[in-house]
Amino acid sequence: MTAIPSRSPVNRIVHGSLWRSLPALAVPMFVSAFLQNLQSVIDLYWVGSLGSASVAALAISGTTLMILFPVAMGMATGAVALVSRRIGAGEADKAADVAGQALTLAFVAGILAGAVGWVFAGDICRLLGASDEVLTLARTYLRITFAGAFTMFVLFVGNSVLQAAGNTVIPMCIMGAANVLNLILDPLLIFGWCGFPAMGVAGAAIATVIAQLLAAAGVVAWLVGGRLQVRADPRFWRLTLAVSRSLVGIGLPGSGQMLARGLMSMALMRVVAAGGTSAVAAYGIGLRLHMILLMPAFALGNAAATMVGQNLGAENPRRAAQAALMAVAAGLAIMAAGLALFVPFAGPIVRVFDATPVVVAIGRSFIVVTFPFLLFSVPAIVLGRALNGAGDTLAPMVSTIVALWGVQVPLAILLSRTMVPGTTGIWWAISVAGALHGLMVSGWFVHGSWKRRKI
Repeated sequence: MTAIPSRSPVNRIVHGSLWRSLPALAVPMFVSAFLQNLQSVIDLYWVGSLGSASVAALAISGTTLMILFPVAMGMATGAVALVSRRIGAGEADKAADVAGQALTLAFVAGILAGAVGWVFAGDICRLLGASDEVLTLARTYLRITFAGAFTMFVLFVGNSVLQAAGNTVIPMCIMGAANVLNLILDPLLIFGWCGFPAMGVAGAAIATVIAQLLAAAGVVAWLVGGRLQVRADPRFWRLTLAVSRSLVGIGLPGSGQMLARGLMSMALMRVVAAGGTSAVAAYGIGLRLHMILLMPAFALGNAAATMVGQNLGAENPRRAAQAALMAVAAGLAIMAAGLALFVPFAGPIVRVFDATPVVVAIGRSFIVVTFPFLLFSVPAIVLGRALNGAGDTLAPMVSTIVALWGVQVPLAILLSRTMVPGTTGIWWAISVAGALHGLMVSGWFVHGSWKRRKI
């Protein structure tokens, strides 16, 4: 195997100033995450004019698509841990081997997961309590999205490889181009502008898949091109037992964590659906706003994962811990500022997406009750990602399962039947579980056993 030379970004992450390294990684990641989430917001904005049934269809579709994320994110977690550790140790050739095999696994897994999702899309929507009108719309949206699922898998893993190598600018630029394309295609395909056929909800799905396809192709082209710190040379696009086992071994608990979260989302959507289409629409809007507020935490968490992995590879666990805690502090400051903007204007913000009075009222309640507790979500996300970067993926999985399935789901069922309105009870269940999750992850990080993990 021919060695691939290491380049300058490693020195900045392993030896440079943390105050410079953290924002240098996190800011482009934040922009990338914002752009990625903006795609769903763009879809929601245009589809909102088609009526509450269409908005509810997107909400149920988003929840259903959570079953795809566990596999994709599990492989992405394994890629970050292995690639960052190898680069931190100065083993760029081994990092390239991991990158190539991770992309191969992502493509194969995306095809298989998409095929299964396409077959069962309607059954899943029915299980979530969709009305006949919402079911028809959601099934159409999902089948198109599942058909292009491999693009999302390759995009996730490819971006994670770049992230692990310390290059976060290229994913940001690629996601920016994809969003511009999605922004252009949405009204053309949804409403039939400029001579295109008016496809409604189906048009939104097609626009997103096309944008993701081109973004995934762009990431792969950069990785294969050899101009980066890690190069996914085509000769590495094959699977070996040792690397595949490491990717799966590290990623499996991460997949379990995401699967637990995805199944919880489906269960919670089923509880919310008992409140009718307006409740589902409001919940869907609230979740997308929820993700917007959490984007800085995810960006800082991903940056922390890279810094933890590379510094552990360089045998500097103290610096790894400092980087993660610094990311938490920055995340809390940003979250506090975000809450000051979102909570006082909850009603008008929801009204932008759906002006139906009952939807606005329920959506405002979601924001007012749940958003302050996002302060606990910051350490849960940032430190959870830092643990993943160290290859310690079991503890985050256990804490997620306990918080979501041990507390959130049963408490949501209980409070939805004892509080008036029932949706307010669900919002309080989400808040309590979020606080518990943050405390559990923080406790495990402070314990420190992740510093000694070998991968």
